[in-house]
Amino acid sequence: MWTIPNQITLFRIILIPVFLTVFYLPVSWNHFGAFCIFWLASVSDALDGYLARKLNQSSAFGAFIDPVADKLMVVCALVMIIEDYNAWYITIPAALMISREIFISALREFMSSRGKRDEIAVSTMGKYKTAAQMLAIMGLIWQPDYDIPLIYFNFPYEILMFAAYSFYAIATILTVWSMLIYFKATWPELKANK
Repeated sequence: MWTIPNQITLFRIILIPVFLTVFYLPVSWNHFGAFCIFWLASVSDALDGYLARKLNQSSAFGAFIDPVADKLMVVCALVMIIEDYNAWYITIPAALMISREIFISALREFMSSRGKRDEIAVSTMGKYKTAAQMLAIMGLIWQPDYDIPLIYFNFPYEILMFAAYSFYAIATILTVWSMLIYFKATWPELKANK
């Protein structure tokens, strides 16, 4: 159970209160510090999966805790940027992303109860969504108080924020699209009489 990949995953969970604390510190580097912690968590997510395969240390506990750690960090970050931006164009996509995670988790639990969980395994679309979401969140955390002008782009700050907003839009589209794909895959079971 206490394999290296699982320890890395648990480390990612421990990072969550550190991440939130740093973001709200009354210091000039709080946004950048929170960005660095979120980046570290994102890298550790890729690393634990790689090591689990490379070292042949996949486990039932790891399969359970890894997505939990991911969702906890992402939901905390989304709630944080909702509060920080206080803008509809951040809040609505974030609400969609959080709702999607709850919806997919419920679908997976339902399909597991029917012995068909593999029919809604993580898809390539879901991986693209996660990648876009992570990049967007990192950019939005870094300088969340800045209102980007869409006409003037001076490297690097404005380009960074333009990229963050672009990835956020892409993640939102992929969130809805992947949710519909998962729903379509489970619809035959959902409408079954038994």
